[in-house]
Amino acid sequence: MAVTQLDKGNSFRALHQGTRAFVIGNAWDAGSARVLAGLGFAAIATSSYATAGAYGTRDGRITRDQALAHARAIVDATDLPVSADLESGFGATANNVAETYRHAAAVGLVGATIEDATPTSRKDKPLFDIGEATERVAAAVAATRKLGFPFMLTAILTTRSSACRPTRRRARTC
Repeated sequence: MAVTQLDKGNSFRALHQGTRAFVIGNAWDAGSARVLAGLGFAAIATSSYATAGAYGTRDGRITRDQALAHARAIVDATDLPVSADLESGFGATANNVAETYRHAAAVGLVGATIEDATPTSRKDKPLFDIGEATERVAAAVAATRKLGFPFMLTAILTTRSSACRPTRRRARTC
């Protein structure tokens, strides 16, 4: 019997709600996703660094379409739940960000991340303002709540050294 996206979403949610922590395998590509599944991991994740590497470029330089195509290949390689690193949501506006997470579900993902770092971590503005970051996360949440299956969204607070001071202030306000 085929594993549905609903099955994967329920399984991934159960892992998050369990009484113990779980370790998620981080795949670089479809082949490594199969290896990780064979090693017994219960779920697979992607990383923006690995996705960029698969395209022969640096982290922060891939497009939404590239990230989603890479995620689809990993989803198609295994019956495990897959969560993708979708950087800052690949959109200039909250509506664009919501669209990214709808597309993420369409390629078979049951989880994804969103971070508060600006695309390519601009030196003049490494993080979105707290209001804008909150609006972007809220748009992703609203989009994923309408999917009809559990979708685990993880908001990431950036801790890179270039953004360290604003991050500490942000963490205190959360």
